[in-house]
Amino acid sequence: QLQASGGGAVHPGGSLRLSCAASGSTSRALSLAWFRQAPGKEREFVGGFHRSGGSPFLADSVKGRFTISRDIAKNSVYLQMNSLRPEDTAVYYCAASLTIIRSSLRVPSAYANWGQGTQVTVSS
Repeated sequence: QLQASGGGAVHPGGSLRLSCAASGSTSRALSLAWFRQAPGKEREFVGGFHRSGGSPFLADSVKGRFTISRDIAKNSVYLQMNSLRPEDTAVYYCAASLTIIRSSLRVPSAYANWGQGTQVTVSS
């Protein structure tokens, strides 16, 4: 089960921090990622970590503004969003997988487990 939190409404240029914690019986490391979906648009990858380790992946549209981090021991992932823009407005979802391969990290259909989503609204 994934629990996401931290969404809200901010003005352009503002910041928000999203958190996602995975709970359950597994003690194995998870691949964890953030996606977002704006009204009328497809769900898109924002950033994520593969369970094997290494540097995180970030979408080009958020590089330089968003930072993704994780706590392996807690199976948690965090998304620090700075310099927010109106086009960042969306429902943000965290996703987890025990089996996903690295090359599929950006593919929504590759994930079996999703959080409930948290709304991020950026407007003046």
